[in-house]
Amino acid sequence: MEENANSLSTQPNTDRNQLKRSLSNRHIQLIAIGGAIGTGLFMGSGKTISLAGPSIIFVYMIIGFVLFFVMRAMGELLLSNLNYKSFSDFSADLIGPWAGFFVGWTYWFCWVITGIADIIAITAYVSFWAPDFPEWVTSFICVVTLLTLNLVSVRLFGELEFWFAMIKIVAIVALIAVGGTLIAMNFQSPTGHTASLSNIWSDGGMFPMGISGFFAGFQIAIFAFVGIELVGTAAAETRDPEKSLPKAINAIPIRIIAFYVLSLIVIMAVTPWRTILADKSPFVEMFVLISLPAAASIVNFVVLTSAASSANSGVFSTSRMLFGLSKEGDAPKQFSQLSKKAVPATGLIFTCICLSFGIVLIYFIPDIMHAFTLVTTVSAILFMFIWSMILYSYLNFRKKRPEMHKASHYKMPAGIVMSWLSLAFFAFMVVLLAFQHDTRQALIATPVWFILLFIGYQFAKRRKNH
Repeated sequence: MEENANSLSTQPNTDRNQLKRSLSNRHIQLIAIGGAIGTGLFMGSGKTISLAGPSIIFVYMIIGFVLFFVMRAMGELLLSNLNYKSFSDFSADLIGPWAGFFVGWTYWFCWVITGIADIIAITAYVSFWAPDFPEWVTSFICVVTLLTLNLVSVRLFGELEFWFAMIKIVAIVALIAVGGTLIAMNFQSPTGHTASLSNIWSDGGMFPMGISGFFAGFQIAIFAFVGIELVGTAAAETRDPEKSLPKAINAIPIRIIAFYVLSLIVIMAVTPWRTILADKSPFVEMFVLISLPAAASIVNFVVLTSAASSANSGVFSTSRMLFGLSKEGDAPKQFSQLSKKAVPATGLIFTCICLSFGIVLIYFIPDIMHAFTLVTTVSAILFMFIWSMILYSYLNFRKKRPEMHKASHYKMPAGIVMSWLSLAFFAFMVVLLAFQHDTRQALIATPVWFILLFIGYQFAKRRKNH
C-alpha cells in the first residue's frame, strides 16, 4: 500500500465501480457549514451557558481553533493523493492496516450512534405538531425516508444538505439580527431585564463559575462540533477537490465566529446568562421574548431540519466508510458494490437496518434521557479518537513522505507543533470527561468497542491471509 501511495497518483480513479465526483463547490461549502453547526448549538447551548457562564464564548473558540488544525491536517493528506477517499484510507496507508480498520469501523459506529440519537430527536420534534401520532411509526418513516433519499443519487444528498444548512444559517442570522436590534433599542423584557452588551460581563465577570465551570463547558460543547470532518468524507465525490476542499476548510474559523460566538454573545446580551434555563433552547426563548406567535413552531422546524441534516449526513458518511473498508477487505465485499446511480446501496441498507435496531433498543430503555446522554458521550469520545488518528496520520506523513509534504500546495500551518498541541488537548478532554458521573460511565464503556474491534480485526486479517 505504501508503494502505491508513493507513486502519488493525482488523478481520481475512473473505474465504473468507483464513487463518482457529483458534488459541486456550492454543495461542499454548505456541507462544511452544516457540519460545523451541530444540533448542540440549538439545543445544548442553554446547558453550556448555565455551566460556564460567559466564558462559554472562549470554550467554543478554543475547540474551534483546535479543530481547524485537525481539518487542515486532513485537507493536506486528502489532497496529497486523490486516491484517498477518506481518513480511513490514509490512516491505513500511513499508520498501518489496523489503523484503517479501527478508524473506518469506529467512524461508522460513531454515526450509527449519532443517527439513533438524531432519529429520537426527530420523533420528539414531530410529536410537537402531532402528539397522538405513534412514535415508532415516525421513527420508521424517518429511516425509510433517509434510505430512499440516499439511494437516489449523490447529487440529491448534496442538494438536501445544501438546503438543510441554508435553514440553519437563516435561523442563526435571524437570531443575530433580532438580538442586535433588541440591544440597539435597549429592549426591556417583561421580567424587567434590559438588553445590553454589559449583561455579558456585569454579573461576575467573564469567568463567574470559576475555572471548574469553564472546564465543565468543554464536556458538552465538544459534542456540538461532531460532524465537522464530514467535508473530508464528501471529498471523494467532489468535482474539484483541489479547489473546493481548501475553500471549505479555510472558512471554518469565520463560520465558528459567525455562528457560535456571535449567536452566544447576542443571547447573553439580550437575556442575562443566569436567567437562561439549562433544559430549554435559548433560540426559542429569544423569539418568545419578542412575542412572536409562531416562535415555537418556527424554532421546532429549524431544530427538526438540523437533526434531519445530521441523520442524513450520518447515513451518507457511514455507507462511504463501509465502501472504503470493503475495498480494503476489512468489510464484506458486498459493501463495495455500487448501484447504477454510483451509490453504495448495500452499505446504505445495512446502516439503516442498524439504525432501526437502535431505535427498538432505546425504546425499551426506561430512562431514555440517560441513554441519550450515554450514547452521545460515547460518540464524542470516539470522534475525538478519529480526530486524533487524523493528526497521528499527519505526523507519520511528515516523517515518511517529506517530499510529498514539500510538494503540497495546501500545507498545514505549524504542522508538527499544532498536531502535538491538538493531541494534548484531546487527551485533556478525555481526562475532563472522567469528572462527571454521566460522562464517566460512557468513558468506562468505550474500551468495550475497541476490544470488539481488536477481535474483528484478527478475523479480517485471517480471512485476507487465506
